[in-house]
Amino acid sequence: MDINVKKANELRIATVIKNLEKRNISGYYCETVEDAVKQIEELIPYESEVAWGGSLTLDQVGIKEVLKNGNYKVNDPMSYADPAEGLEARRRGLMADVFLTSTNAITMDGELVNIDGTGNRVAAIVFGPKKVIFVAGANKIVMNESDAVDRIKCDACPPNVTRLGRKTPCSVTGKCADCLTKGATICCQTLTTRFSGIDDRMHVILVNEVLGY
Repeated sequence: MDINVKKANELRIATVIKNLEKRNISGYYCETVEDAVKQIEELIPYESEVAWGGSLTLDQVGIKEVLKNGNYKVNDPMSYADPAEGLEARRRGLMADVFLTSTNAITMDGELVNIDGTGNRVAAIVFGPKKVIFVAGANKIVMNESDAVDRIKCDACPPNVTRLGRKTPCSVTGKCADCLTKGATICCQTLTTRFSGIDDRMHVILVNEVLGY
């Protein structure tokens, strides 16, 4: 990444973190994914039950394997070949000690915006797990909530449905059509998180790299 872009991202992240604090959400700056892994580990007590939602960012950071090889109780719904077992794992994840996820977008004012298909990810963000840790690249930062939704529908949903092999209009045109395609659409719920009503529950790790969609 260009050094000037990195510096600009650093400034933007500092602004976002300041605004997250106003929303009772803790924010952290990490220069690299390696720094992000260390920060995540610092936030998770040993022997905690940890679950996560589907996230390319978490895959890129490499935190899943770190936790699986550590002293934690890991609930990975993607490890089940049987869809029914995977669904039950997602339900159990709503009662985990710690839930890991990315965010589809984060505004400069500190709002987190997410669009979900199954719904376990946005459900866990809202209520259930004692602690929610978000990991996001600087590319997820946008000006406002409207820009966040536009970013998700343009930059996140089309590549995600392609990755998942879903047959939706955006997998053909690259543009969201607000489809109602049963069993395929990944735009079932939209959540904007503007404040954490529980102290020390939400933690946002912002990495000065391009991560996820």
